[in-house]
Amino acid sequence: MRSRVIMVLAIATILLGGAILVPTAYARLAGPDEAEKLATAQAAAAEAALVPPPPPTLANAPVNVPFKGKFLSWALLDRKTGTISGAKNMTSTNSTESMLKVWLVSDYLRRLGDKQPSSSMLHNAEVAIKDSNDDAANALWKAGGGSPVLDRLIDICGLTDTKPGAVPGYIGWWSFTTMSPRDAVRMGDCVASGKAAGQKWTKWVLDTMSKVRGSVKQQQAKTGGGKWGIIDGLPKAIFDQGPVSIKNGWTPLVYDGNWHVNCLAVTDDWVLAVMMRYPSKGGTIPSYGASVCASVATQLVTPEPGAALRVPKPLASS
Repeated sequence: MRSRVIMVLAIATILLGGAILVPTAYARLAGPDEAEKLATAQAAAAEAALVPPPPPTLANAPVNVPFKGKFLSWALLDRKTGTISGAKNMTSTNSTESMLKVWLVSDYLRRLGDKQPSSSMLHNAEVAIKDSNDDAANALWKAGGGSPVLDRLIDICGLTDTKPGAVPGYIGWWSFTTMSPRDAVRMGDCVASGKAAGQKWTKWVLDTMSKVRGSVKQQQAKTGGGKWGIIDGLPKAIFDQGPVSIKNGWTPLVYDGNWHVNCLAVTDDWVLAVMMRYPSKGGTIPSYGASVCASVATQLVTPEPGAALRVPKPLASS
C-alpha cells in the first residue's frame, strides 16, 4: 500500500512540475511575437488580480418578507441606466403621507427662481424634511397653490400612477395623494437630477434629506422622528460612498384602520422606495413598517467578496 502511495505522489509531482514549466518552456520554444503575447497576457492577468472588487450597491434581487398586512410593494431605480425593477405590484398605490413633503419643498424652492425665500419659509422647508413637520408642509402646500402642486409633480417628474387623494373630507389633500413605488422612485430621481428643485436648490434639498433626525420612537402629533427604515438595512460600505438622502411617510389612518408607511432613499447610484399598509391596532409608533423597509433594503445589497452573508434583521412586532 505504501509503495502505491509513493508512486501516486511521484506522478502528481511530475504532472504539477510539468504544468508549472509549460509557460516557460513555451516561451523558449515560441518565436518573439508569441512570447510577447504570452508576456502581455500574463501581465494583464496579474493586473486584473490586483483590481479591488466594486463596492456594494443596490441591485434587483428576490425579496422575501414575511409581511403581515394589506399591501406591500417596492421599486428600485438604477440612476445610471434608468432601469426600474421591483415587486410585481410596483404599479399599485398607497397614500404618500409625509414622503410627499420632499416634493412640496422642492416645488416651492424651484418656483422662487432667482428670489430668496423668507427666513420663515426657508425654516418651513427645512423642518418639513428634517422633522417631517406637518404645519410647515401645509404652509408650503398653500404657497404652491394647493392642487396645482400635484399637477406639476406629475408633469415635471413624468409620473404615471399618481393621483390626487379621494378620501371623503380630504379630497385632493397632499398627504392623501396616491402613488406607486414605481412613481416614488421616479420622484426621488426627479429630486436627485435637479428637475424638482432646480439647479440652485437641489444640493440643499438632498443635503437636508441626509440630515433627517429623530428615531422611530420619537413621535408627536404634528412632527416626529423620521430617521429609520431603508437606512437601517444598509451596510457601512454604502454610506462610505456618499450620503443617503431619505424621506419617510407614516400615518395610522382611522378610515381604514391601517398604518400607511412609505420609505424613500436616494443616492447618486440608485433610488429605492418601499410602501405598505398594515393594521394599526391602535399603535402610535411605526416600528413594524420601519423594519420591513430595512429588510427589503438588506436583501437588495450586492454581496461583497469574502464578506459574511447579510441576513435581514427580524421584523419588529406588528
